[in-house]
Amino acid sequence: MQTQVAVAGGGPVGMLVAAELAGYGVDVVVFEVRADVSERPKATTLHARAVQCLARRGHLPPEADAGPRGAAAGDFHFAGLPGLAIPVPRTEPVPILKSSQPQLERHFEARARAAGARVLRGHRVTGIEQDREGVRLKVEGPDGTAVCEARYLVGADGARSTVREQAGIASETSPATVSALTGLVTLEDGEAVPDGFLRTPRGWIVSKKLPGAGTSIRTLDCRGAFGDRHLPVSLEEFRLEVSRIAGRDIAMGRPRWLGRFSDYTRLARTFREGRVFLVGDAAHVHFPIGGQGLSAGVLDALCLGWKLALAVRGEAGPALLDSYDPERRGAAQAVVENTRAQLALMRPGPEVDALRSVLAGVVAADRGAGRLGNMISAQDTVLPGYTQRPSPWEGTFFTNMPLITPEGGTDVIGLLRDGRPLLLLSGDGTSRHRAVVRPWEPTVRVVELSGPGPGPAYDAVLVRPDGYVAWSSGGGELGAALSRYFGAGRGTGPGTGSGCVPRLS
Repeated sequence: MQTQVAVAGGGPVGMLVAAELAGYGVDVVVFEVRADVSERPKATTLHARAVQCLARRGHLPPEADAGPRGAAAGDFHFAGLPGLAIPVPRTEPVPILKSSQPQLERHFEARARAAGARVLRGHRVTGIEQDREGVRLKVEGPDGTAVCEARYLVGADGARSTVREQAGIASETSPATVSALTGLVTLEDGEAVPDGFLRTPRGWIVSKKLPGAGTSIRTLDCRGAFGDRHLPVSLEEFRLEVSRIAGRDIAMGRPRWLGRFSDYTRLARTFREGRVFLVGDAAHVHFPIGGQGLSAGVLDALCLGWKLALAVRGEAGPALLDSYDPERRGAAQAVVENTRAQLALMRPGPEVDALRSVLAGVVAADRGAGRLGNMISAQDTVLPGYTQRPSPWEGTFFTNMPLITPEGGTDVIGLLRDGRPLLLLSGDGTSRHRAVVRPWEPTVRVVELSGPGPGPAYDAVLVRPDGYVAWSSGGGELGAALSRYFGAGRGTGPGTGSGCVPRLS
């Protein structure tokens, strides 16, 4: 088997990578060991920046895409403290999307298949070898062992990633210090455990009723780590732990799933090794507080997808793929740090009690500024500069706004959905910039605005497909930036400017 890009792992992050690549016309194959989508609801939250980037690429589920925009979430939590506000600009989609991991996996898989991706379930990548030309994969499937040759490989195969190990990518790790259980059960008394966070001197219980399914419960014991985190959990062990923390007997039955987790952390030392890339849990694992893990994986996929697609099509500058690691590894490090800080605030002790009391006031006072909310939702992410002389806007997120073009009214989200980098031009510099960008069309979509420009003192802004500013006037020369991102340009160098346009919109 041959393909341009192979994706190992078909969870929601791997399926999103495949949907992105196939939408750009890239030949992509997904290898997923599970025969069917797992119904285990591991994650249920997508935060604002992930929602915003998905909207720009047209990947939001229909119910979210049609929902009200700019409705700030004011009932989230920080380290179990209620009332954390997550504000978003009024032109953006909802700040928190509640959708189960199985639902998202199905949604992204459907989009990947519709765009032409091949999804092979029941197949596991067991070995890889790479050289300067590509990656050779050993794949175990229902019919035995097969070999797949790919130009690039994306490892989306989870925390115990075979791709990471086979590629020789080392990790920075921190050992587990707490014990935590998770399960979906039926409570004999449906009101025995209230929804939300329950803190007692013995630990934490986080509970949520799932209509028609039971009650999802997580426990946290800060006295130490499990002896063997991989031992199966019995219903009786789970019941006794919930009862111990609650301080009363909690009767339960009919477990749909039970498991263990901890605060073990892993951060790969690089998210790229040659032609191999890591996304999601294969790249970073942290304590699951604040619902940030799935969002971080989604942002990995959307950062990598357009860059890898352009590289496959011969439309990327020579260093574009190198930018994936510093952009996403720094963001993952920030998530690791804030989850560690939240866990520290959840530990028992009078000193922590006093600190939580003070921080509760900080959370309440932060509702207007949104600093903590922006951290949890990744809206505070600013990418490192990529051009030689970045403007103040470069690396910031380009907020959705209404725009007027000769064809009529539109907005940033609508203009980015075809997947091409977007150059917005306005004012006196339009003709000058229009001439400069011509060799990079149609890789870059050029839109001349009839109304006001995108910002004060800026007459040109280059926006990446994921919504971040790649370049703006006030920095270096546009031609130099375009060359760095997209190579020599059509008609000015070999292997560039194929003119391919993404299939998905």
